[in-house]
Amino acid sequence: MTASPLTTLGVVALGGAIGAVARYQIALATVALYPRFAPAGTLVANVLGCFLIGLLMVLAQSQILSETSRQLWVTGGLGALTTFSTFGWQTVELVREGRLTLALLNVGLNGGLGFGAVIAGIWIGRRAIGA
Repeated sequence: MTASPLTTLGVVALGGAIGAVARYQIALATVALYPRFAPAGTLVANVLGCFLIGLLMVLAQSQILSETSRQLWVTGGLGALTTFSTFGWQTVELVREGRLTLALLNVGLNGGLGFGAVIAGIWIGRRAIGA
């Protein structure tokens, strides 16, 4: 039996709430441990998310983890904890499929366009507030 779209949204939303709270707790803990390195929380969340998506997707592909559990923990939980985990999974899958050029393009575009978008957002934001 397939879950209704409303049920699926609820499962993803619940996972998202769990992931968001986990990310916040990770940020608090890492700031306490490394007060002079603010990116430590992001680093820990990203690495943890990458590890978990690898583990959970193997379980999902082996049908040990149900589709509903995958939606809860991978789509919702890891989606809120970090999208970097999805980026990591998709890039590894491209390499595994022998699509190295696309994997490298994915890394380059995510990094380059991501950093560029941050810079563009800063530039536009500063102009918008007259700074």
